[in-house]
Amino acid sequence: MSITLILIIITAGISYYAFNNSLVMDKLIMNPYRVSKRNEYYRFITSGFIHADFGHLIFNMLSLWFVGEGIERLFNMLFGPSGTAYYLFLYIVGIIVSDIPTFLKHKNNSNYNSLGASGGVSAVLFAAFLYAPLMQVCLYFFICMPGFIFGILFLSYSIYEGRRGRSYVNHSAHIYGAIFGLVFMAVVYPAAVPGFFQQIATWRLF
Repeated sequence: MSITLILIIITAGISYYAFNNSLVMDKLIMNPYRVSKRNEYYRFITSGFIHADFGHLIFNMLSLWFVGEGIERLFNMLFGPSGTAYYLFLYIVGIIVSDIPTFLKHKNNSNYNSLGASGGVSAVLFAAFLYAPLMQVCLYFFICMPGFIFGILFLSYSIYEGRRGRSYVNHSAHIYGAIFGLVFMAVVYPAAVPGFFQQIATWRLF
């Protein structure tokens, strides 16, 4: 069983349990005020394993499923037995890093909460886009486009929704998770950077 599938099963299970137990949801969700005042730093990780609703959960887990296994295989090819550790580091640290700006911004706001695996998923997605920017990404299984185009649209949407700030979904985590994924891939596999531009140069709209 792949690490990607294990992450999906664990996340889906914890999210479903939290859907039906408000106490669990409250215990795991990212609340910067509680982290700051009560030193509940575990929330940086646990908030990445719960979701706002089934739509939020399904979107994140499908995105991880479609791209994650490819990156997992790539890391195993590039780094051998250490590939799994690289992949887990990318995903878990992506969740943590993507929440840091939110924590700093809202650490004195007791009413602010956020949740979701978006930071980790974005880290994996954008690591993949740096390595293979022309990979096909399909929305709803039939609207397909190159990964780098999807990345631009995805970040634009995240910026827009982040400014609205009308849900527990931490849209800013998409942005910082994406940045982390790009930097991580560039550091552990520097050849991906010139490869990105070489592939983009070959792309034609029609």
